[in-house]
Amino acid sequence: MSSRFSDAELLHYITTEETGVAEKLFAEARKVREEYYRTDVYFRGLIEFTNYCKNDCFYCGIRAGNQSIERYRLTLEQILNSCRVGDLLGYQTFVLQGGEDPYFTDERILEIVENIRKTYPDHAITLSIGERSRESYEAFFRAGANRYLLRHETANEEHYQKMHPRSMSLQNRKQCLYDLKDIGYQVGAGFMVGTPFQTQENLLEDLRFIEELQPHMVGIGPFIPQASTPFGSYPQGSFEQTLRMVALTRLLLPRALIPATTALGTISPEGRERGLMAGANVVMPNLSPKAVRKLYALYDNKICTGDEAAECRLCMEGRIRNFGFVPNMCRGDFKESRKINRKVEEVE
Repeated sequence: MSSRFSDAELLHYITTEETGVAEKLFAEARKVREEYYRTDVYFRGLIEFTNYCKNDCFYCGIRAGNQSIERYRLTLEQILNSCRVGDLLGYQTFVLQGGEDPYFTDERILEIVENIRKTYPDHAITLSIGERSRESYEAFFRAGANRYLLRHETANEEHYQKMHPRSMSLQNRKQCLYDLKDIGYQVGAGFMVGTPFQTQENLLEDLRFIEELQPHMVGIGPFIPQASTPFGSYPQGSFEQTLRMVALTRLLLPRALIPATTALGTISPEGRERGLMAGANVVMPNLSPKAVRKLYALYDNKICTGDEAAECRLCMEGRIRNFGFVPNMCRGDFKESRKINRKVEEVE
């Protein structure tokens, strides 16, 4: 597959600090997004159902070694109630996200997915629960899960080893992504910008990896330190560079579903809106019970932990309308078809 950009061109955009160059990049990314998705922004209802995790990733606030946080698990009834609230608010996609919690065996995940699918046959169910066997992924897919989010975090082996314990493997992470895609999921990969030890060439590798993988979704956010982790004293990632990575991802994968992440909104008051202006087209307001939102602390100072679900949706709707975007509560599936025919639409 030939690329739109050479390595030198990508590195130029990754590293530039020229405002004019960046604004032209963002404008081109918006133009490309509008060819497939107009100005629609798809809303996903996020349910963070467990903050237990067996892994010890050096950057993550819910890592197994963090003894300073209060742990929680939602019950099946709490998860289904979050879905009920989301459905009443118009959401047609539920995103179930959690740490790699051994309590949630394949059987328990299947019970959750089957119950949601039975109640909401036309909704999309997205899982984001880490690395599992291919057999597990196949079982979840048969039960009704449609999408799977698994950030690769970094495509560079040396960098990956500096961010994770030896028990974790980039090779396995990538294999999971290829397995998920082969099974038939709409697959999401992604990475952080500005993590400790990251080089500009590492970011180039991330772009080349997603270009090779061709995921349906790509999550990109700035690194934000969490005080109780080994990386707690490192500086956060660059807001502007994260926006440029969002824009470059849009240009390399024109049909991708790209969230304007909560992390962007955490480090800048209009971060999510700026993410949309750089080519993103998804937001994920929180449907988790209000009592547990602060406990899902992947990083410090996370926003929107105190709002009710309805408040969160209405607030986000108003904010994105002010930037000229249109909230869309439909499933918002990946566009397999051709570009929008603007002339036909104008006639109709």
